[in-house]
Amino acid sequence: MAFVSFVGRVLFVSVFVLSAWQEFNEFGTDGGPAAKFLEPKFKVFSHHISTQTGFKVPEVEWRPIKNLGAPAIALKGLGSLLFIFGSSFGAYLLLLHQAIVSPILYDFYNYDVEKKEFAQLFSKFTQNLALFGALLFYIGMKNSIPRRQLRKKAPKAKTT
Repeated sequence: MAFVSFVGRVLFVSVFVLSAWQEFNEFGTDGGPAAKFLEPKFKVFSHHISTQTGFKVPEVEWRPIKNLGAPAIALKGLGSLLFIFGSSFGAYLLLLHQAIVSPILYDFYNYDVEKKEFAQLFSKFTQNLALFGALLFYIGMKNSIPRRQLRKKAPKAKTT
């Protein structure tokens, strides 16, 4: 059973590992295509948050947007590695990544329902939501399993 669980975690994490590996290889000096793709998405997201909630999102200087890509890659990579070996902390790191990145990258809420982009972005967002749910399920199952307790030896009765 332990081997099957390990293989399941490896297969689950393969999505994150392959994504992190691709972003790492394309990173370069300017942050790669991921940074170029993230810049307009983050601007739209911060504008949407500001208009809907009145909360001012801190300004980010757009040239070092690549500095936001490196922690995302590290979060996915480290979280994946820890998750493979059964760590709940790795699952929490992957949850953090999903919670931050999903609403920014898959901004279906900015498109009309009849548009093609809405369907594509909503589909990707729901896939990430399913990954988020699977991570929550893993954490819940991990916390519900009782820890192995060491049995104390019964004290020997003194005979005198």
